[in-house]
Amino acid sequence: MEWNAQTLQFLSECFLHSLSAAPEPRRRAESSLAEAADRPNFAVVVLRLVAEPSIDEQIRLAASVNFKNHLRLRWSSVESPILEPEKEQIKSLIVPLMLSAPPKIQSQLSEALAVIGNHDFPKYWPALLPELVSSLQKASQVSDYASINGILGTANSIFKKFCFQYATKDLLLDLKYCLDNFAAPLLEIFLKTASLIDASAMNLRPLFESQKLCCRIFYSLNFQELPEFFEDHMKEWMGEFRKYLTTSYPALESSGPDGVALVDELRAAVCENINLYIEKNEEEFQGYLNDFALAVWTLLGNVSQSSIRDQLAITAIKFLTTVSTSVHHTLFAGEGVIPQICQCIVIPNVRLREEDEELFEMNYIEFIRRDMEGSDLDTRRRIACELLKGIATHYGDAVRSIVSAQVQSLLSSFAANPGENWKDKDCAIYLVVSLATKKAGASYVSTELVDVQNFFESVIVPELQSSDVNGYPMLKAGALKFFTMFRTQISKHVVLKFFPDLVRFLAAESNVVHSYAASCIEKLLLVKDEGVRARYTSADINPIFAMLMNSLFNALKLPESEENQYVMKCIMRVLGVADISVDVARVCIEGLGSILAEVCKNPKNPIFNHYIFESVAILVRRACERDLSLVSVFEASLFPRLEIILTNDVTEFFPYTFQLLAQLVELNRPPIPPIYMQIFEILLSPDSWKRAPNVPALVRLLQAFLQKAPNEISQGDRLTKVLGIFDTLIQSSGSSEQGFYVLNTVIESLEYDAIKPYISHIWAAIFRELQRRRTVKLIKSLLIFMSLFLIKHGSSNVVDTMNSVQPGIFVLILNQFWIPNLKLITGAIELKLTAVASTRLIGESPVLLDPAASVSWGKMVDSIVTLVSRPEEDRAEEEPDMPDITENVGYTATFVRLYNAGKKEEDPLKDIRDPKEFFVASLSRLAALSPGRYPKVICENVDPVNQAALLQLCNIYKLSIV
Repeated sequence: MEWNAQTLQFLSECFLHSLSAAPEPRRRAESSLAEAADRPNFAVVVLRLVAEPSIDEQIRLAASVNFKNHLRLRWSSVESPILEPEKEQIKSLIVPLMLSAPPKIQSQLSEALAVIGNHDFPKYWPALLPELVSSLQKASQVSDYASINGILGTANSIFKKFCFQYATKDLLLDLKYCLDNFAAPLLEIFLKTASLIDASAMNLRPLFESQKLCCRIFYSLNFQELPEFFEDHMKEWMGEFRKYLTTSYPALESSGPDGVALVDELRAAVCENINLYIEKNEEEFQGYLNDFALAVWTLLGNVSQSSIRDQLAITAIKFLTTVSTSVHHTLFAGEGVIPQICQCIVIPNVRLREEDEELFEMNYIEFIRRDMEGSDLDTRRRIACELLKGIATHYGDAVRSIVSAQVQSLLSSFAANPGENWKDKDCAIYLVVSLATKKAGASYVSTELVDVQNFFESVIVPELQSSDVNGYPMLKAGALKFFTMFRTQISKHVVLKFFPDLVRFLAAESNVVHSYAASCIEKLLLVKDEGVRARYTSADINPIFAMLMNSLFNALKLPESEENQYVMKCIMRVLGVADISVDVARVCIEGLGSILAEVCKNPKNPIFNHYIFESVAILVRRACERDLSLVSVFEASLFPRLEIILTNDVTEFFPYTFQLLAQLVELNRPPIPPIYMQIFEILLSPDSWKRAPNVPALVRLLQAFLQKAPNEISQGDRLTKVLGIFDTLIQSSGSSEQGFYVLNTVIESLEYDAIKPYISHIWAAIFRELQRRRTVKLIKSLLIFMSLFLIKHGSSNVVDTMNSVQPGIFVLILNQFWIPNLKLITGAIELKLTAVASTRLIGESPVLLDPAASVSWGKMVDSIVTLVSRPEEDRAEEEPDMPDITENVGYTATFVRLYNAGKKEEDPLKDIRDPKEFFVASLSRLAALSPGRYPKVICENVDPVNQAALLQLCNIYKLSIV
């Protein structure tokens, strides 16, 4: 694409129409731009249009956005890259253009520059940093803060990588390069701007913006380690940092929320920097610590509860929390300090604010995400409690005593006037819940603030028993959260007493309250005693089962809860515990089917959708365990819904659909109904296998058909197509394992006569892949397949069919792959299968029993001993397979396995109880047939450690191999 008047006019019109509110001209413009984007020099031409002062600024802005997005897609693309000459032109143009552009366009070009920098800087763009530094110095001389802030914003974007990447040698070399070139100019502009702020010589807004960017760059450049330059100039940096925390700026702070926010953003960036230093450079920083602790403490006392000041409050409290857990915790040892923290910092920040109430009512998903799911670390309430936890690290007794007294005081205040002081009770419950401790990996939660049973009965029960489920909903939510949190410590008979109350709360108007009620029931049903035995069983659920399911389905009809994931998860959990009668099963499958039909129209909540399918799967599985006649009921209800998914191309649900169909196929008794064979024909179509996330589910469905309809599959060309699918799957490293799942099921399910004509083709396909790549995954799959083939059809068939493809290849595969890699096998059934197959080889195959093969025989014994005697972690280190990148380009969806529709693993060797005993018994029989022959072979070829392990096995099973 050439830069000329016609191109300028064409692009200008396209960008103008791309802003149109009318869909038709907008679509035409977008289509024209997409077509033009494939032409060489498109990005350069767009950039020149952005630089053209005669063009309307709105058009130039649209062009700058397009330019940025074009770079994001193509700068490092393999499929449609920007060519090198064009890249070099862009690099030469972008910095001066960015600095001279209006603010909105400057922002877009700065982001575009950062996109290039993320890929090319510094190695492939060595001119960038010197150009930025030179431009910064020129702009600094004339105090051009529009340009200064553009440069600093760009540098900030480029340097951020030092915070988010591992400290590799290359990263540290890049960091050194940036420090050598930018640390001194950064300090210079920081100090110059500081002097201008002190003199109030200019409009303060761009100056504060500049200092904030300097602080962010400071953070990135100091994140990996303390650079020598910053250590040498710590006094200058820290002096200015402290000044921003202790000085007020009335010119900005009295100019409205924007001014306050700008000053707070700078102070928050300072707090992040000093927090970084106390965490990583404690020794060098300790001389400044007392002053900063006092400054932050004082600052917090002046920070209002307004939500616009949250960022500052949170970063400041985080700094004090870090100090409290460091060796400098003695700052909190002074008399009255901890009570003051509780009174002046913790309680004010834990109390509910209007913003919390608004979030509770207007955005229940976000409220729950913060409150129940622990994503609230960046909220005032949670960070204030983290500060208390931090202080309790060294002053536990003092903290517990003060907070316990505070909790009682809050509850007394509530008791004196419940209507007026309900927030005091909420605050008390929040403190108890947030300061509870949980052992890693355990569900048991404890607290030393209160006696859990007493607190539950005196504080929580009145809320649970309240006749008005809609009164004071935030208090109800807090009570339900406490119940959920301490569920393991509240005795079973007490919990059962309040189960009907939990069900009542499912009808609450508040989305948070009925979500918390559902979550509480769901979590209670997971409680296990002694870590293994479910505390609540079907006997506990059955008396309220009908009422509970009715209430859960009704909760999904409440406004904004049509796709409530907490309610659906509860449905899934209840169906997994309760006894499901025929009548209940009919009602539930119809209810779930209706919901499924509705979400098919516009799938938007993947978590909710997953729990629907899990609920259907568990209902089908558990109901049919009791009554197989229900299969036809489920088919009648589900097939129309699953057909909608397939015919309307609801691709998000394809993997779930195939897994449910597999489950239904497996529940049928042969011969399976004709409708399934229609589905099977669709399954054989190559088009069905094109989307990678569908493959595991399709394999699961194909396996179900192979197991349930082997005779039908043996007819016509169906088996040819099945093996064609196997061949296609093993050609990709991402699906090779799935291909072997298909092949193994063919071997397990079909008679030898049916597969005999195809055996040579199967081996040829496998040998082809072994020549292409020898990954751990492929080799393990090969060993499992050969073992299964041998177990089902005998060692002579394995040897003969392999050698018919290529003479002598069996011995080659045996020595190069089977023997050295047998130790890689993991999984109980896989270990048993390969150990028994290998044992049968050394015990019955003429190839290995030939005295000329004694070395291979001995090495196979050595491998079998390793496999059966050493734990997995000692012998089977997984070596990561190199992913086939091209298979995943541009693809975002993923396969999600349905736990409740999972394939039941079948043991092909049910008659053999112990593979170790089978191995030793086989060796003992061989030794008896050829006395004195095998001990010498074992001595020469088996590792001494394995010889000792073999002797130990002989002693255990009281067998001899001498």
